[in-house]
Amino acid sequence: MLKNNKINITGLVEGIREGNRKFLAQAITLIESEKDEHKVQSQELLRKLFTNNITSIRIGITGIPGAGKSTLIETLGTNLTKIGFKVAVLTVDPSSSITGGSILGDKTRMVELSRNPNAFIRPSPTSGTLGGVKKSTRESILICEAGGYDVILVETVGIGQSEISISEMVDFCLLLLISGAGDELQGIKKGVLELADIIAINKADGDSLEASKRTALEYKNALRILQSSADKETPVMTISGLKNIGIDDLWKEISKKLHDLKLDGTLEKNRLHQQKKWMWEMVEETIIREIETKPNIMKLKSEMEESIANGKTTPVIAAENILRKISNQ
Repeated sequence: MLKNNKINITGLVEGIREGNRKFLAQAITLIESEKDEHKVQSQELLRKLFTNNITSIRIGITGIPGAGKSTLIETLGTNLTKIGFKVAVLTVDPSSSITGGSILGDKTRMVELSRNPNAFIRPSPTSGTLGGVKKSTRESILICEAGGYDVILVETVGIGQSEISISEMVDFCLLLLISGAGDELQGIKKGVLELADIIAINKADGDSLEASKRTALEYKNALRILQSSADKETPVMTISGLKNIGIDDLWKEISKKLHDLKLDGTLEKNRLHQQKKWMWEMVEETIIREIETKPNIMKLKSEMEESIANGKTTPVIAAENILRKISNQ
């Protein structure tokens, strides 16, 4: 919680670079704030922290509800800290569309990892953000990297639009599924499968082991058709986050793929593409926010919306009228 509007940015930067989790949390709270004075301070903070050097691995983890994402993250994160990694977990917590409140319960679901001195867990409410990836997630990733965290795990609330959003800010996408969730292909859209770098069938233990193997085979067959003419080949694995089965093999596969991306320069190109996209998103957001402060433009906006609804004009003509008004300001 930010107790005052004036924040010592220099002290905050120093605390982050020392890996102090309290300062990390304060910095993320600052960039999530909607206050104008905090927005200015957060941009100053990011300018001081930003670097083009690739110092971390960014992994997006998504999947259907109940797939065991939090359990997997706790097990994977704990395993990684044992072999010397510092792990940051950014989880997007679902907000209520009625109250605006959120559960923010990931620290209670990841008890062991939350107590680990080499791990940092930050749940953030979606606040209605489409796809379950908060718009400040990119900034949170940069802050964690500046704090010395070399593995950043970003978890989303569900599946669908979230893959598109998350793929634009991470190096690698892991799609987590389970067997017995209705249709074996679980309504997964073709685009989602194409974005996944690895598909892991979780909860493959005990009585669910054979069913999980069958589900993995279903996805392998589906991918064989989808990727018949493509260079990409997506591995499908069975794992158990709860029992820590197959997690080391999963990490080996992730590491191999990321090594290949670094070797041929793809990782650097992807990061640059993501930065450019981030720039244009900020431009669009700033322009829209600026428009909303102009009463005459907002009045014209309402008039154009009414004209479209009444069939008196087309969206193209309405947009041209609004843009002409903006350019004359």
